[in-house]
Amino acid sequence: MTTIYEQPTLWQRLRPVVGGFDGPLAAAVVLLAALGLVAMYSAGFDHGTRFVDHGRNMLIALAVLVVVAQVPPQRLAEIAVPLYAVGIVLLLATEFFGVTKKGATRWLDLGFLRLQPSEILKIAMPLMLAWWFQKREGSRGVGDFLVAAVLLVVPVLLVLKQPDLGTALLILAGGLYVIFFAGLSWKLIVPAMAVGLAGVVALVAAQDRICQPGVDWPVLHAYQKGRVCTLLDPTSDPLGKGFHILQGEIAIGSGGLTGKGFMQGTQTHLEFIPERTTDFIFAAFAEEFGLAGCLVLLGAFLFLLLRGLMIAADAPTLFARLLAGAITLSLFTYAFVNMGMVLGLLPVVGVPLPFISYGGTAMVSLGLALGILMSIARAGRRRLP
Repeated sequence: MTTIYEQPTLWQRLRPVVGGFDGPLAAAVVLLAALGLVAMYSAGFDHGTRFVDHGRNMLIALAVLVVVAQVPPQRLAEIAVPLYAVGIVLLLATEFFGVTKKGATRWLDLGFLRLQPSEILKIAMPLMLAWWFQKREGSRGVGDFLVAAVLLVVPVLLVLKQPDLGTALLILAGGLYVIFFAGLSWKLIVPAMAVGLAGVVALVAAQDRICQPGVDWPVLHAYQKGRVCTLLDPTSDPLGKGFHILQGEIAIGSGGLTGKGFMQGTQTHLEFIPERTTDFIFAAFAEEFGLAGCLVLLGAFLFLLLRGLMIAADAPTLFARLLAGAITLSLFTYAFVNMGMVLGLLPVVGVPLPFISYGGTAMVSLGLALGILMSIARAGRRRLP
């Protein structure tokens, strides 16, 4: 008697891998990726191989997402300390052996790959702090929050020294989100927010005096002072430091309600928008798709935020809840900072717009973050009866 075996279909082979994916989160990722490809084709079709490279980077990020989504959260906890340690070592190596470009030493040349170690810390930092608070669950005290602060400050200072204020602030934000979700008292949060608000008011009030040439700002570099002063008054140097902000605002305003149309952006294609495929791609997107397109993009990010927070709420462990919450808020922070920068509401810093901006390491980090969210979502569903 001959036994006949049926060949499994492609779906039967893929189902164990993707069958447990969170549908709403996957839908948000697909929509944002599609918007990113459309925006990059328009902004970068005549910019070398940017569009092709952007698509390749997305495929690599997708592969990372799928692989990481198979790893249970408890396994992710096991790599928290090694990944954090590797990130710190690479940051130290960058300090001594890094590649300097435009006055900043942010990259390590490994021969086959040019790596930006600070990107690793965007994931390693919330992983490490979530692991720490999971370890201290049930016995957390003031000392535990002090240890967490030290773990956070070390990489932030190393990244600031490169200098890379934007990435340092994002690493700081990711760590602070974990500390907040771990139960940081509002008695400490409210005074810090009040001091920050008072500092902003004082900065605006003293703009005319502190932005004068020859006035040095403590801690910040001269170019960072220039970015803040340009934010306060971009018209003070319209063809120099204020050029980015002003041209971005012109492009956004000219888009109107429905935009000029796909590949019809004059500010974009006449190259008035600097860094139109990276930091300022939102201005190019707004010019061609207008307010309507921007609302779709913002709605997709808001949906990603809400879905990520729901995943965090359903997570099976404290580690998973802290990690999912911090990653979700970090992704939204990247989008908020980039859009705020282009709109002239925040200083110009090198923060890419997730899914939309060109970037290799940043795209892989995005895939890693979304893979972790998928992993936690799968674990949360398995816990439900």
